[in-house]
Amino acid sequence: MGSLRDYKHIDIDWNMTPEDAVTMYLEWGNNSWHAEHQPVRSKADYSTYFVVYAWDDNPRAILVRRNSEEARELAEVELPDELAKRFLDEIGHLKGVYAPNAEIRAWLEAEMGHLQ
Repeated sequence: MGSLRDYKHIDIDWNMTPEDAVTMYLEWGNNSWHAEHQPVRSKADYSTYFVVYAWDDNPRAILVRRNSEEARELAEVELPDELAKRFLDEIGHLKGVYAPNAEIRAWLEAEMGHLQ
């Protein structure tokens, strides 16, 4: 797996949530042509987005590239302790996979070198 800076020039879909990805790629036909994310037409359609994996004690951000055939994890990084604590407090310490909040997005963009 690469570091976040290796993906600095990739177009990240910051509005893609884990729920949207399931709708688009695993439940074909469930989203409208008028929605923010257009329906998948072929396996050549893909999205690259971040999720926050909070099933473990230390949440981590994972950069995912998904199409209708697979979801590939491109990079993974643990959240800094204070950021992780605030995020866990925000989600009520519930286990799951979440979209990054605004604070995590800003941190990820800085880690990728977008905010220099």
